[in-house]
Amino acid sequence: MRNKLISLVLLFLFFITAGCSNDQDNIQSEKKEKKPETPPLPVEVIVVQKEKVPIWIEYTGKTKASQEVEVRARVAGRLEAAFFNEGNYVEKGKKLFSIEKTTYEAAVSGAKARLEGDQASMKMARADVDRYKPLVAEGLAPRVTLEQHRVRVMELAAAIKADRAALTEAELNLQYTDVIAPISGRIGRINIDVGNIVGYGDKTLLTTIIADDPMYAYFSPNEEQFQLVKQYRSRAVLDARVTVPDSFRKMLDRKPLKGVVDFNDNRVDGMTGTITMRAKVDNPDHDLMEGTFVYVDLFVTDQAEFIMIPPGIVLDDQRGSFVYTVDDKGTAKRVDISRGLETRNYLAVTDGLKGGEKAILSGLAKIRPGLRVDPTDVTESRGVIAILRKQGMIPEKE
Repeated sequence: MRNKLISLVLLFLFFITAGCSNDQDNIQSEKKEKKPETPPLPVEVIVVQKEKVPIWIEYTGKTKASQEVEVRARVAGRLEAAFFNEGNYVEKGKKLFSIEKTTYEAAVSGAKARLEGDQASMKMARADVDRYKPLVAEGLAPRVTLEQHRVRVMELAAAIKADRAALTEAELNLQYTDVIAPISGRIGRINIDVGNIVGYGDKTLLTTIIADDPMYAYFSPNEEQFQLVKQYRSRAVLDARVTVPDSFRKMLDRKPLKGVVDFNDNRVDGMTGTITMRAKVDNPDHDLMEGTFVYVDLFVTDQAEFIMIPPGIVLDDQRGSFVYTVDDKGTAKRVDISRGLETRNYLAVTDGLKGGEKAILSGLAKIRPGLRVDPTDVTESRGVIAILRKQGMIPEKE
């Protein structure tokens, strides 16, 4: 009887436990059924278009000042003072240095004295000539004496010319003791300290001045690139834009500096196979400095039609280059493409995109084919045309 009672109790507990387990399973199942779906990933897209995009060909180059002048001591003496701060901008005609003047002031005084003495002697010699003319005519004095006085006048005339030249030289040397800026520009460091003797032997280099507005940017396309520019150029004067590399963080938000190509060499360098060209760039704010590494973009034409996309949206794997687009169902789709002309601002697609596709710009690391996305069209602000316009690389119509 006791065993039977125990069996009934155990059976009862079994059914209770089973019921609780089923209830738990039902609750878990209901929770799973009520779990919300993953929302679409927000992404920014641009609408791919085939359009006449301004074609700019990019080169690397280095800047050089349009003028560079060495400021040297033109006279010898002790350097007495400097009147500028190193690295500052100076105007043409500004007094930069002073060299001791005592010796040169004395030289000017001596030259003036010699000139005045010879002028006085000239006055006397002419008076002698005038006095002897009537005497010789009346036979009261020998002609040779008159001729001697005339020779004396000519000698003094030559001496006076030499005196005036010597005075001019002495005055110039005195003037050179004030070292004046020959051009406007940014001045370099002082190469010799105040108090030193300068100007003996090789004229002492005191400092340098560079004129950096305009600034030159030299670059060297190869022969093939040069011919490409000649083939497609649509203007007699090539527009140019100069920018600094991204490592110059201070200038990232600034537009490229505008300029024109004003020189290309008349031969191909036999060692490098390149042709030296030069862009003349306005640099009113003195952003570009001498010797800066830069990108030079040359405007070629705006008449060729291409499908252009920002280069940053192109991905690569073992299969090649591709972009992600958004299909009609709102899911990401891989589209393989072929690359054409490529710059920092755009990439020409020669195959794979036809136009009208929505290419994904943002969140590319999270995108996989078939992923649901929520696209926002930013073509007006981040499309190729918008980028070029922001960078000032859509040239004005003539």
